Amino acid sequence: MRFRRILTILAVGFCSLAGAQENPATYPSRPLRLVVPFAPGGGTDVLARIFGAKLSVVWPNAVVVENRPGASATIGTDIVAKSKSDGLTLLLIADTHTINVSLYKKLPYDPLKDFAGVILLATAPHIVVVHPSVPASSLKEFIDYAKSRPGALNYSSSGPAGTSYVLTEILKAATGMNLLHVPYKGGGPAMTALVAGEAQVTIAPAVTTLANWRAQRARPLALLSGERSPLLPGIPTLTELGYPHIVFESWYGLLAPAGTPPEILNKVNADIRKAMALPDVKQQLENQGLQAAGGSPAQFDAYMRAETEKWAKAIKAAGVPPADL
Repeated sequence: MRFRRILTILAVGFCSLAGAQENPATYPSRPLRLVVPFAPGGGTDVLARIFGAKLSVVWPNAVVVENRPGASATIGTDIVAKSKSDGLTLLLIADTHTINVSLYKKLPYDPLKDFAGVILLATAPHIVVVHPSVPASSLKEFIDYAKSRPGALNYSSSGPAGTSYVLTEILKAATGMNLLHVPYKGGGPAMTALVAGEAQVTIAPAVTTLANWRAQRARPLALLSGERSPLLPGIPTLTELGYPHIVFESWYGLLAPAGTPPEILNKVNADIRKAMALPDVKQQLENQGLQAAGGSPAQFDAYMRAETEKWAKAIKAAGVPPADL
């Protein structure tokens, strides 16, 4: 009798678990939480709003964007790593996700093993940008200006281990500049600091640069992409300027907690690719300097592994030491 009772309890438990699993046909069964581990105003936030709005129209429940910045995106990322694998909590990340593993001695999660790729959303060039008050119209002029004032110029970053921090440290190592690091809680605040004159230089993605360049609040000097961008005519790449090893592109993607059912990952992937094809979404992305990406969940997993290896080599070569969280 006791054995039969145990079997009954187990059967009920399994049925409950099965009932709790999301059905792709009615997904999401309640409002979906989209965690952005950065402050408002950056590329991740822009993409979350664009795609969140589109998915809220075609899905039976809305997408709720939740900004959880701090500790170079590890706070919001850890929240999702420890969330249920039911597809109702997703994470919108940037390239910082594959950088942190090489910059911190220990993370509260594994950037690859604790997550399942959903889709690579977009890419954009990184840009070396200075405040208009800086008397430099080219990268060489800025390097000469900075070298004549060692330690006197500030550079802003999205955090003490953010992409802009790592890229500026790589550029410093290659050029011999001595710049003072001033970290902020995201790419948006870092660009705001530059516009306000709190920092003289930053390396930022196009999404936080273009509007300020058009308003003459910031001056781009060089691109870190492999080729020039039609969005910034006349701005050379670092490869053209003699730094061919500094070629990095910013990217943004969507992750789910590891163990999320493949059918849910594929459902979200397919619906986002449909949204990417909409003319108004294409226009919004282009206006922000973003290039729509795409691909399958498996392709995004492979992309993140390759990015993790690339950043590890670059960080080691630049001599950036790992830090404590």
